[in-house]
Amino acid sequence: MRDMMWAAQLVTIGAGMEMRRVPVPRPGPGELLLKLESSGICHTDLHVRDGAQFPDGAPRPLTLGHEGIGVVVEQGEGARTPPGTRLGAPYLHDTCGDCRACLTGRESYCATHLAHGYNVQGTFAEYVIVKERYAVALPSSLDSLVSAPHMCAGVTAYGGVEKAGLAPGKNAVVIGCGGLGQYGIQLAKLTGANVIAIDTSSEKLEEARRLGADQCLLADKSAADSVVAMGGADAVINFAPSNRIWDMVPGMLNNFSTFVSVAMVAQPVPLVLEWLTFKDVTITGSSVGTRQQMRDFLRLADIHKIAVDIEAVPLAKANDAMNRLARGQVKGRFVVDFSRAP
Repeated sequence: MRDMMWAAQLVTIGAGMEMRRVPVPRPGPGELLLKLESSGICHTDLHVRDGAQFPDGAPRPLTLGHEGIGVVVEQGEGARTPPGTRLGAPYLHDTCGDCRACLTGRESYCATHLAHGYNVQGTFAEYVIVKERYAVALPSSLDSLVSAPHMCAGVTAYGGVEKAGLAPGKNAVVIGCGGLGQYGIQLAKLTGANVIAIDTSSEKLEEARRLGADQCLLADKSAADSVVAMGGADAVINFAPSNRIWDMVPGMLNNFSTFVSVAMVAQPVPLVLEWLTFKDVTITGSSVGTRQQMRDFLRLADIHKIAVDIEAVPLAKANDAMNRLARGQVKGRFVVDFSRAP
């Protein structure tokens, strides 16, 4: 076992990540050490890297990343998963297991949950510690590079689609056709709904159509009218990280419809309560997903070959990839490939 490893760490807020040689961690009770094969790069990593301060309780320096897939190389006391087993290191590292959220199947809302790359060390490193009971078993047929974004983007989209209450014949509008939205389109199609994709990029709309979207619209002033002409939206799921999408949303929603906010958008939107009263619209959000949702999603991904376009990068290029992500210069998702020299 090696003593040192490469990690892309946030040392100073606003200064980007630094490639550093750090000790390989050792697993404690109920923990496993994974040698990583891949790690997706997520918008949440960008929020943390470019945020105003370190997340509460975060170690400093902080290794970002929460979409890892690797192989067990060491067991902590009491852990039973044998070395050589391939597992996923998802966003959720641990939860309290005893609060209302945990006990009612909403563990991703646990107020004291710990998350990789947020308040525990993450997956932009050659090795990572996972809690055995939160590590994810992957079907052998799922490729590690292609499946890395499943650990957050995939299950997050699954949770959002599940909350939308889709069914055959309903109109489902997916706003934002990047990596998250691409998952959302494929999952929405599996419900039998008619899927309408909206984005500012014609290139991303072409990808949306390839993935099964029934109609594709540019996000402009006519988008809401176009959706109404198609019968209106029974559900709108937002994967676009911008509050500007709200300008078109109220005008396309049917009575008794549902709006699901999935993307992390910190800016407010105007909401007319009278409109809400007359339309009886449900407005809700969806955050990542539970262990059961992860298992359900991975089963679907395996059976239906759900995946998004990926661009593999070495660990040393993670900063560059995140800069491109901030500019919207990625077709689907970036994935760190640990088989390439760091």
